[in-house]
Amino acid sequence: MSWWEALAVFAAGIGAGTINVVVGSGTLITFPVLLSVGLSPLTANITNTLGLVPGSFTGAWGYRAELAGQRRSLLVLGSASLIGAVIGALLLLVLPAQAFKAIVPVLIALALVLVVAGPAINRRIAARGRARDPERPGPGLWAGILGCGVYGGYFGAAQGVLMMGLMGALRGGDMQRNNAMKNMLTGLVNGVAAVVFIVIAEPDWPYVALVAVGSTIGGFLGAKIGRRLPPPVLRGVIVVVGLIAIAKLVTS
Repeated sequence: MSWWEALAVFAAGIGAGTINVVVGSGTLITFPVLLSVGLSPLTANITNTLGLVPGSFTGAWGYRAELAGQRRSLLVLGSASLIGAVIGALLLLVLPAQAFKAIVPVLIALALVLVVAGPAINRRIAARGRARDPERPGPGLWAGILGCGVYGGYFGAAQGVLMMGLMGALRGGDMQRNNAMKNMLTGLVNGVAAVVFIVIAEPDWPYVALVAVGSTIGGFLGAKIGRRLPPPVLRGVIVVVGLIAIAKLVTS
């Protein structure tokens, strides 16, 4: 490993950790950099997943005030993320690398529609006298978070965008509280997938360490930035990042 390769991976870890906390899609920064320094796609994906775990939880710590009162939701939705992450991590080791490529841009596009339309959907539901209780997730949201967990354990780019779209439309409530929940769930997905990879795969540990240190710093930065964004601005950032993710996935 040359000094510039180490610096590039470390810087990518900071960028990914920051953007993951604010929106998601940090993998779109680190994964190409890991490929550029010579890792195979499978090793790069596994190395990236392990390296981003610390950043997810430092970001979640930065959002701890917004997590207050969400214990019930975290337990319910966390179970979906846990199951999905195990399935996705195992699929990564047995399916062709391009298995999800065709469907992922469609899923992200749908999530962006939900991010934009979520407030209007919830206003209509409230007007009909059927306002949701954000702390009592329904079966539809549970199934959606399970699907996000499968995708996150498999690859993970833009899983945060998918989660924010689902929670905005199917959970409602404050967007910053949803973002805090998203950070916990994506951290859980990455953590569970990381355990599977440690047991049965071969990460590149020096690069894992560089991404981990960078993402930890980025997690703190992302929490400071993300918590200051008003909901409309946060929604706009999610849409922009989601469109970039679609473009990169389609053209890669």
